Amino acid sequence: MEVIVVGGGIGGMSAALSLHAAGIGAQVYEAAPQIAAMGLGIHLQPNAVRELTELGLADALHSQAVAIQELAFYSKRGQRIWSEPRGREAGYHWPQYAINRGTLQVILLEAARARLGAGRIHTGHRLASFEQDETGVTAHFVDSVTGAPLPPVRGDVLVAADGLHSVVRKHFYPDQPLRYGGQLMWRSAVSAAPFLGGSTMIIAGHRNQKLVCYPMRNQADGTVILNWIAELGQSGDGPPREEWNQKVDRSKFSGAFDAWTFDWLDVPALMKAGAEVFEFPKVDRDPVPQWTFGRVTLLGDAAHPMHPVGSQAGSQAVVDGRVLAHHLAATRDKPQEGLLRYEADRLPPMRDIALQNRTLGPELVMEIVEERAPQGFAHIHDVLSAEDLQERADAFKRLAGFAVESLNNRPSYSVARP
Repeated sequence: MEVIVVGGGIGGMSAALSLHAAGIGAQVYEAAPQIAAMGLGIHLQPNAVRELTELGLADALHSQAVAIQELAFYSKRGQRIWSEPRGREAGYHWPQYAINRGTLQVILLEAARARLGAGRIHTGHRLASFEQDETGVTAHFVDSVTGAPLPPVRGDVLVAADGLHSVVRKHFYPDQPLRYGGQLMWRSAVSAAPFLGGSTMIIAGHRNQKLVCYPMRNQADGTVILNWIAELGQSGDGPPREEWNQKVDRSKFSGAFDAWTFDWLDVPALMKAGAEVFEFPKVDRDPVPQWTFGRVTLLGDAAHPMHPVGSQAGSQAVVDGRVLAHHLAATRDKPQEGLLRYEADRLPPMRDIALQNRTLGPELVMEIVEERAPQGFAHIHDVLSAEDLQERADAFKRLAGFAVESLNNRPSYSVARP
């Protein structure tokens, strides 16, 4: 079997490595002229770290990432609402990592080149069209710089890991626009002293005024690289920009956080110290009823674009690739059946997560506090009970597939190479 993987991002590279580990041939076609270490922070939940560990990438991740040991929610006044252990501290067999997205991309790329062979990673290939017949799929690419047609590529299966603006998804769903969530987001990174012990991810505020901050790299001098994301609600319902990397001046939003000087984090100082600031809208697309069409299927953001709530998008793309390879390996003579099994396994929970993320998922506790106690509280349990807080946290883990016991005890997706 030979699989054409369209897209060389986290989902595409994870899929290619998973296919190779299962003894299935894969070639990756990326539109960018080169795959570079670009981007800011990303979280890998234990369900994704488990899959990357089973792909032999544990040491590379450990050396380049920060193991997050605590997640904490705060009000806009800096009052702690809820905190819980994460990763191994929570009883998982695997850590939860925060890492620079570009660093993760390079880890995956280097592994793919070493295992698949550098000749199987093709950059500068933008998918123009494809067709399938009873025996396979033919993909047509153009040079992403010149627009010149490139030789067609033939495979048994085509996996679309081509992101939020997927060409393949648009082929099957041509009239599905981006859905704007009503908030703009800004993100940057800064070298700073660690806060709250140096291994905590914080989310503070509420739906229309929020800060996310976490360390993504430890430095030799004892400082850390902090990734931060600020978010503000916007009036109006005009179409948002689709670019995630629009550079802006921080004065556009930082004034809304001038009073956020907490005893555990000085937010105004953090924003002033950041380097380049990138703006992007909170967008997703409506879930679709089908990912697999014959010998073609969707994966990652092409399959389930979702709001960045609960650190799910990148982690779930990694899991997608492993589940895909698992089912294709079990149906080597019937790839269409393997793709349908993959869809049946992954589409329902991803649809549910995408829809719940629109209602804030585990972050809903901050919205409740803002509604019930906008001037602050004497004790959080006057606003939300301990049982309610715990159940909300546990329910999201169950939905997202990383409840501790179920993840620790689930059989591996690894398959023996033939």
